[in-house]
Amino acid sequence: MSTVFTKIITGEFSGKFAWADETCVVFATIEPISPGHMLVVPREEVASYTRASDDLLAHLMKVAAIIGRAQEQAFTGSRAALIIAGFEVPHLHLHVIPAWGEAELSFANANGDATPDELVVATEQVREALRAQGHGTHVPVEIGSPELL
Repeated sequence: MSTVFTKIITGEFSGKFAWADETCVVFATIEPISPGHMLVVPREEVASYTRASDDLLAHLMKVAAIIGRAQEQAFTGSRAALIIAGFEVPHLHLHVIPAWGEAELSFANANGDATPDELVVATEQVREALRAQGHGTHVPVEIGSPELL
């Protein structure tokens, strides 16, 4: 059975994509802790980070760092935070979150009322920073698709 993340990756469900490569995608969560909160998700369905190969984990961490640097550029004064929880969806994913303090890093602070327009604006800020940092080849042409040229 496909996970919700697989359905986002395949286009069955909509997503706001900032990054795509052959191994993983990055898209906005629909309940961001802060604007620009992104999920780094492998294309392969792996239930949790403890079940992933070392190579997959290394790639996801590399991409998470790239996304974090883009967030720090896009959201003034922020630092990138990383959370690997994995309880809500049984598909490995890394939360990369622009943060201004440790106290805000709680899923209790998630904005369940974020509008699609707010998600597009924040994702576009990350996409622009990725391009500015030389990662344009991994920024999907369309925000709603993980496909590259």
